Amino acid sequence: MKILIVGDGAREQSIAHKLSQSPSVEEIYLCPGNGGTHYIQKCKNLPPMTQEELLDFSVETGIAYTVVGPEKNLMEGIVDLFHQHNQSIVGPHKDAALLEGSKSFAKDFMKRHHIKTAAYEVFDDFHNAQEYLKTASYPLVIKADGLAQGKGVEIVENYENALTILTEFMIQEKFQDASKTIVVEEYLVGKEASIISLYDGNHIVPLWSTMDHKKIGTGETGLNTGGMGSITPNPHYTSFMEEDFNRSILLPTRDGLSQDGLGFQGIIFFGLMMTEKGVYLLEYNLRFGDPETQSLLQVLSSDLHEVFLSLLSGKLKDTPLTFQEEGAACVVLSSAGYPLDYKKGIDITDYFRLCPEGVTLYAYKSRQESGRILSDSGRVLSVVASGNKDVATDKIYRFLEKVRNENLYYRNDIGKI
Repeated sequence: MKILIVGDGAREQSIAHKLSQSPSVEEIYLCPGNGGTHYIQKCKNLPPMTQEELLDFSVETGIAYTVVGPEKNLMEGIVDLFHQHNQSIVGPHKDAALLEGSKSFAKDFMKRHHIKTAAYEVFDDFHNAQEYLKTASYPLVIKADGLAQGKGVEIVENYENALTILTEFMIQEKFQDASKTIVVEEYLVGKEASIISLYDGNHIVPLWSTMDHKKIGTGETGLNTGGMGSITPNPHYTSFMEEDFNRSILLPTRDGLSQDGLGFQGIIFFGLMMTEKGVYLLEYNLRFGDPETQSLLQVLSSDLHEVFLSLLSGKLKDTPLTFQEEGAACVVLSSAGYPLDYKKGIDITDYFRLCPEGVTLYAYKSRQESGRILSDSGRVLSVVASGNKDVATDKIYRFLEKVRNENLYYRNDIGKI
């Protein structure tokens, strides 16, 4: 079978790598893919295409199904377009994609279906938000309502801090239209967990838990990023937390999707906060997360292609999932200066050339030029290895000690906090 993957990042490469291991998969096309695709068997890049061009390619090439990586494509309705032409695709239709694309829509969905989440208020008027913040109890969380590449969430400690963020979001439009409306949320104390799940329109099947490291600095400090590393499984996600998640979040989400007519065949990413009072839902993503996917798929032993076929045919309940026992880790290398000003065009060829057995590399947006791989984004590489968190991170850091580049940065505490 032939598979199409939409996206240009490390997440899409890890999905392609896992699919390439299936004997039933003949070819995998990545649109547009990146400079690292050359190192994945059965894979080839396509030139950038519009959604209509992707549809035409799918029909003409006989694509079995398409997997969409970026949230932007989902919000723009690529799933609806493909369905209109009877093309199989993994992902939510445009209405369901609002659960990720609008924080206020998602929070109202949670409230309506009694899903355990932090208390919140929604504002689309600066002065109303300002008045609310004057008498609020701190700390609080301020979120841009729309898509902000994982960077539209700020914890504020006092009114002055809150007013600064409010002004950046709503007046200065830091995230354009995405921050014209904001959600002000109760601050929860605890540990975060990412639960990436499969959804066939009737059943939600969670995969292993994952711990993401969102901040740029060691010790989870500094600015928010798209993610600087992950470990699977999450060491803080206990059986008690799992039971609470299933009861208070997963099952009411499943029922709510059905009641609201939002069912689809795709991925549901639950962003959780684990507190002394149990698990709370922070957010939904309706696609694979990055970098969580890189470590998560490393532990999946099942044939991902067969899993996707079961998902698309509504038969997930009858499909057993298997995992290798120990776990995996992912460390992200970014361009120095990220997430602010950063350099592009960094030569990362030697990382691929010198990558040892037991370590896997996935490139972010990049290009091949004169036989070299050059970076084209803030995050540059995902470095992945199997084993418990100590074994896996040791493999990764030993490799990174041997191959150095002064233009790249990584955190040295992934899996250690």
